[in-house]
Amino acid sequence: MPSTSPSALLVANRGEIAVRVFRTARALGLDTVAVYSDPDADALHVREADAAVRLPGAAPADTYLRGDLIIKAALAAGADAVHPGYGFLSENAAFAREVQAAGLTWIGPPPEAIEAMASKTRAKELMRAAGVPLLEPVDPATATAADLPLLLKAAAGGGGRGMRVVRELDGLKEALDAASAEARSAFGDGEVFAEPYVERARHVEVQVLADAHGTVWALGTRDCSLQRRHQKVIEEAPAPGLPEGLRTTLHEAAVAAARAVSYEGAGTVEFLVTADGRPYFLEMNTRLQVEHPVTEAVFGLDLVALQLRIAAGAALPLTPPHPTGHAVEARLYAEDPARDWRPQTGVLHTLAVPGPVRVDTGFTDGDTVGIHYDPMLAKVIAHAPTRAEAVRVLARALSGARIHGLTTNQELLVRSLRHPEFTAGQLDTGFYERHLTTLTAAAPDATLSALAAALAAAAPAPDAPLAARLGGWRNVRSQPQTRRYTAAGTEYEVQYHPVGHPGVRVLSAERHLVTLEVDGVRRMFHVKHNSNKPEVYVDSALGAHTLSPVPRFADPQDRTEPGSLLAPMPGTVVRVAEGLGPGSPVTAGQPLLWLEAMKMEHRILAPASGTLTALHAATGQQVEFGALLAVVQEEPQA
Repeated sequence: MPSTSPSALLVANRGEIAVRVFRTARALGLDTVAVYSDPDADALHVREADAAVRLPGAAPADTYLRGDLIIKAALAAGADAVHPGYGFLSENAAFAREVQAAGLTWIGPPPEAIEAMASKTRAKELMRAAGVPLLEPVDPATATAADLPLLLKAAAGGGGRGMRVVRELDGLKEALDAASAEARSAFGDGEVFAEPYVERARHVEVQVLADAHGTVWALGTRDCSLQRRHQKVIEEAPAPGLPEGLRTTLHEAAVAAARAVSYEGAGTVEFLVTADGRPYFLEMNTRLQVEHPVTEAVFGLDLVALQLRIAAGAALPLTPPHPTGHAVEARLYAEDPARDWRPQTGVLHTLAVPGPVRVDTGFTDGDTVGIHYDPMLAKVIAHAPTRAEAVRVLARALSGARIHGLTTNQELLVRSLRHPEFTAGQLDTGFYERHLTTLTAAAPDATLSALAAALAAAAPAPDAPLAARLGGWRNVRSQPQTRRYTAAGTEYEVQYHPVGHPGVRVLSAERHLVTLEVDGVRRMFHVKHNSNKPEVYVDSALGAHTLSPVPRFADPQDRTEPGSLLAPMPGTVVRVAEGLGPGSPVTAGQPLLWLEAMKMEHRILAPASGTLTALHAATGQQVEFGALLAVVQEEPQA
C-alpha cells in the first residue's frame, strides 16, 4: 500500500466520469492526464485535462479496452496513479495487476476482490457462503414451464448487456444464443446463466466504502428501479419506503459481502427486493457507480476523494457521517424513447440545465455525439430536505433545460418524475413496460405549443399582426410572408395578414427572445437559429420544439424501393440471421439483422412476409444512417 498520495492521475476512461474525476483531482492539487480515441480527440475530458495521450482507433476494443496502451500513456505523461472510472477496464483484475506491476497506484479495490466478484456465478457462491440471501439459479437445459419467467444474464458483465427475459420455453434457445453472442461481443466472455425473473421487484443497492484497516461503511441505500433495457434511468437515495428492519438487513448483507472479499475502496452491492420485502443478492460492482452523486449529496462526501485517500493508505473514521435529506438523479440520454429507445447521433448545439441542481456531463455546446459510446449526455442531480421537494426541483430543472440538435429523453424524464406512481414512491423495474406508451404520447396541448413555437420562430416586428394554421400551404406569389415548419412530424404554417389573429399577438421580438400573448396569457419563447442548418429551436414553458422549414418540392432521393430496410442509425452489423440470403423466405416481424450502436443492440425486422430479394449487410460492416441493408418483396395477398 503506498504511503504517499499520488501527484498526477490518469483516468482510464472518457466522457462524464473522466470529467468528474478530474474535478476532484484538481481540487486535491493533482495533475490530470486523459486518454482519448480518435473520435474523442476534441472531447470535453480531453480539453479539461492537463495532458492527454492518443489511443489510435475508434472502437473500444482498440482504445479504452487496451490496458497496455493506457499504462504506456500513464508512464509517458508522468502519471503515478490510474483511476478506471466505470465501465471499460474498471472491473478487470488483470488490468489492475498490470497497473500495480508498472509501479503505478491503482485507485480501486484489490485485484483479488475484483476477480472474486467478476463472475456473477462465482460471486453468488461466495455470497452464499457469507450468508447473503440469493435467488437460486436455474439450469436452462432442464428448465420447465414452472420455472418461467427466467432472466438470462451475462456472467462477466453488467449494464444490461447480455440480458434477456424469457417467458416461453419455445424462445429459450434463441434467447440464450442472443444473450451469449451479445455478452461475448461486450465482455469477451459468452457465459450466460439463468435465474427466476421476479415481476414488479425493486432494484435496491448499498454503497460501501472500505479501507485497508478493517473499517467498512454502508452508506445507505439507493433505489434504481426505473430502468430501460435493464439500464438505470432514474436513481435516488435513500430508497423510499423501506422498513427499517429491511434497511438494516441490506446494510449488514452489503458489509458482509465486502468483508468476504477483503474489499478496499468504493463499491456497490446490488439487491432485488420483492413486492413482499424479501431481498436477494444480485451482484457487487467493484467500482464507482454512475449514480454515486446521490449518495455524495445525502452524506456530504466526495467519494472520488475518498477513493484517492484510501488508495494512499488513509484510514476511514469508524463511523460514516449522518445522512441528511433526499437526492434524485436522472440520466439524460440522446435517444428516442418512443422509437424503442433508439440512440441519436449528431451535433449537440445547446446543453443548458437551470439550477439549483448538479450537472455531471462530458459535453458542451457544439460537441458531437458519435456512434461508438453510450448515448448519455449528462446526469442531473437534485438534493433537498425531503423526497417530494427533491423530485419537484429535478423535474422543474429538466423541464426548463435547453437541449438542441438531438432527440433526447428529456420529456420522458419529466413525465416520469411527475407520474403518480413515482411521486408516491411505488417503484419497481416494470415501470416503463407499463407506462412507456402514455409517457411518450403527445401532450394534450402539443398542437398549441408547437404552433406558438412556429409563431415565435417567424415572429415579425413587435405589434405586427399574426395568423397561423395547420398544413395546407398555398404557393401564391402574393403571399411572400408565409412560413412553413414541421415539428415532430406535423406541419405548421405561419402567415402575416393585414388583419391580425385575435388569439395571438407579438409583444416583443428579438432574434433570440420573443414574447407572445397567447389567448390572453403572456409567454416568453427562447429562439435559437442553427448557424449551419435551417432548423430553429424554440423553448418555452409550453415545451421545447425543433422546427424545420418545409421545402417547396420533395427531394427525389427520399424515395426508396418498397420493402427497403434502412439503417435507423449509424452502427455496426453484429449479426445476420443464420442462413439468410437473397431468395430466403421471411415472415413479418422476423429478426433479419442485429445492429449495434452506442453500446446497445437493435434488431432489424422483416416489414412483411415475403422473399428477401437483396442483402447489402454483412457481419462486422459499419453502416451509416439510412444505408440500405436489405429488401423484402412482400408476398401477394390472397
